[in-house]
This record gives sequence, structure tokens and C-alpha cells, in this order.
Amino acid sequence: MNQEKTSPEEIDEKKQKKHQKTLDELGDHVEKFAVKTAESIKKLIDKTLSARNTVLTIRVNEESNKKLNMLVEAGLFKSRSESAAFLIQAGIKSQEPLFSRITSKLEKIEQIREELKVIVSEEVDKKAE
Repeated sequence: MNQEKTSPEEIDEKKQKKHQKTLDELGDHVEKFAVKTAESIKKLIDKTLSARNTVLTIRVNEESNKKLNMLVEAGLFKSRSESAAFLIQAGIKSQEPLFSRITSKLEKIEQIREELKVIVSEEVDKKAE
């Protein structure tokens, strides 16, 4: 039997190759995950922006303007308008409980207005008789 002895340098080289292979595989997985995440974000953005049909003119502070520009520069949006629309929609969704409470109160206000109209109408009719 002819057994060749492996030198410490060869052992180190094999370990480095194994580690590099593991790092390359990990890098491939991270890259695939990033691509899938970017695709998911793009789909969400497209869905959000597709329903835009109302024009608003707004003023924002310098910090908000910088953030909107960052989203455009990153390639996530074509314009500040698109980035602002996305952020507004996201803010509304994040405050859904608040908007539910507001909706409930507005419905009560509308009900009270209708009751007041009936009361006024009845009073006017009584005076006209």
C-alpha cells in the first residue's frame, strides 16, 4: 500500500476551498431570496399604483422630499408622485383601526343630520298648517 501523506498546506487549501464553496452557496441563496423579495415588492407597488386616478397637489417638508427622492433613486418608483402615493396607501393601511373608528363616528353624525332634517321638516310643516 502506498499511502501519501497530506501536507498541512494541502489540508489548509482543501479547507479553504470547502469554506469558499459553502460561502458561494450561501451567496447564491441570499441572491435568490433578494430577487424574490424584490419581485414581491415590485408586484405590491404595481398593484398599489394601478388604482391611482385622483390628482392631488401636496407640499412636503425637505426631509420627506429627500425620502421620496431616495425611493426614486433606488429605482423602486419612476417618480416622487408614485413614491408618495405608495407611502400614503401604506400609511392608510397601517392606520386601519383609526379609520374604522372615524367611519363609525361619521356614520353616527350622518344619522344625526338625517334626524335633524326630519325634526326641522316636521316643525316647518306644523307652522305651515
